Amino acid sequence: MSSDRLNPLSYVVLALIGEGGAAPYDLVEMTRRGARLYWAAAPSKIYAEPKRLEQLGYVSSRREPGRKGERTHYTLTDAGREALRTWVAEPSGFPRIYHEAACRVLAADLADDDAVLASMSSLRQDLRHLDLLLDEAEQVSGTLPHRERQLRLVHSLGRKLVAAHDEWLDELERELGQAD
Repeated sequence: MSSDRLNPLSYVVLALIGEGGAAPYDLVEMTRRGARLYWAAAPSKIYAEPKRLEQLGYVSSRREPGRKGERTHYTLTDAGREALRTWVAEPSGFPRIYHEAACRVLAADLADDDAVLASMSSLRQDLRHLDLLLDEAEQVSGTLPHRERQLRLVHSLGRKLVAAHDEWLDELERELGQAD
């Protein structure tokens, strides 16, 4: 992938920066608070992307006071806004999913059902953690009136994804728990 092109992470970072702007730490915190339900990226990639976007002219930066000293705050440029407008208007397909738990179930005919069920316990714990992160994200969205509607819609999807996984785990427990 060429370093002078926008990639999927570029658009995610531009969208997270939004009209209010953000520091790289803020971007990582936003992804920690539930955005990982929709997009997974290493924090190092999220920290690096605004610098690359600035070199390409999609964001600009300024230094401002932070809690522990100065920090870089990025804002969208006209080119960044136009890139987002163009991207938003493009068709969206079904998302790519790398679902390790579903693949484990697919391979369950080669393993003991109890082992498969045991491997799902961490998913159940992760869902509880995601519920808490969505609670936190919903509280924060009230502090962003210019994005409150969009955040409410995205958090609604997050709640539905968590609920669907809960239901699926219940089904697995019923089906695999009664085998033998």
